[in-house]
Amino acid sequence: LHLIVQSPQLDKDMARFKSFTAKKLLAYLEQHNVKTILEQLAFYKKAHKTDRQYQFWQEGIHPELIQNEAMMLQKIEYIHHNPVKRGYVDQAVHWRYSSARNYEGEAGLLDIDKCW
Repeated sequence: LHLIVQSPQLDKDMARFKSFTAKKLLAYLEQHNVKTILEQLAFYKKAHKTDRQYQFWQEGIHPELIQNEAMMLQKIEYIHHNPVKRGYVDQAVHWRYSSARNYEGEAGLLDIDKCW
């Protein structure tokens, strides 16, 4: 997951985000009996994580301070083109979970703030 966020307590807010989303998504997978994915998440769980059955998110975060407009544009372009680079879509705007649509004047799944 790549995102651009601003927070006075980035480490705590990201921990809360990861905890909340992991619980919700794991509950969904269990409720819908998606065994293949649950088995993979159990397999990749770190051995020292004895407080959980699954490892949903990769450990840690790798924040970078965005220092200027050029760097902001570079990060946005990287995020938008990641699904293309991975071969998931041919064009960034085709990835439904991307803000690339918003930047092309189309409706995205979430509203984004382009004033930075």
